[in-house]
Amino acid sequence: MKAVIPVNYFVAQLTVDGFAILPQLYTQLEIAALLHCIESAPAAGANFRRSQDVFAIRNLLGEIPALGALLDTAALRKLLGELFPAGGHLTKAIYFDKPAGSNWLVAWHQDLMINVAHRADVPGFGPWTAKAGWVAVQPPVDVLENTVTVRLHLDACDATNGALKVVPGSHRRGVVPAAAIAGHTATATVCAVPAGGAMLMKPLLLHASNRSTSDRPRRVIHLEFSAEELPAGLAWRERRAWGG
Repeated sequence: MKAVIPVNYFVAQLTVDGFAILPQLYTQLEIAALLHCIESAPAAGANFRRSQDVFAIRNLLGEIPALGALLDTAALRKLLGELFPAGGHLTKAIYFDKPAGSNWLVAWHQDLMINVAHRADVPGFGPWTAKAGWVAVQPPVDVLENTVTVRLHLDACDATNGALKVVPGSHRRGVVPAAAIAGHTATATVCAVPAGGAMLMKPLLLHASNRSTSDRPRRVIHLEFSAEELPAGLAWRERRAWGG
């Protein structure tokens, strides 16, 4: 019988490497229910982006509220309890569909921006961006360090269909200037994840993905969680309590 690896093992790996791969966070039945819910939803509106190479939904739980109950499993609650013992909340939810043969690639970067309800000039927050009614800002490093991304894979993913490449330990380098990023990628590794598995990652981890050369899709639900409360004048745009 295969030994079950405790959740705290993956949390410890996340701390050291900036990422960890859980082979199974959701069952195949749970994945099928999530996909059915997404595919049954009307795919139109300002938060839906569709092209030959990508289909994405921003503010995922706001656009498809029924997904919240399907995502809120005992396994996810246990994971979040290990990640945020004092409690945490959802700050962002996105759906990414990288179709078979997609030419969409993502260059090396860190996830430096957070979505907020509106702009407020608060020390330590900036630069700002505003696009299609969304306001985003780069927060102080401690906010990013207390954020964890959970990438739930609805399809098996490897190097042929757009798995993320990451630089282990790069989350400990702070904000890396764009001109210096290329010099930090020699130790990159590809993160293959089975369907129903999840990749945990820190926003400051350097990551990228290649074009798809496979006939398989790569559908991912991207969830960001944080224990941080923003200062007065700012509010997470998609803030949602999780796990009770």
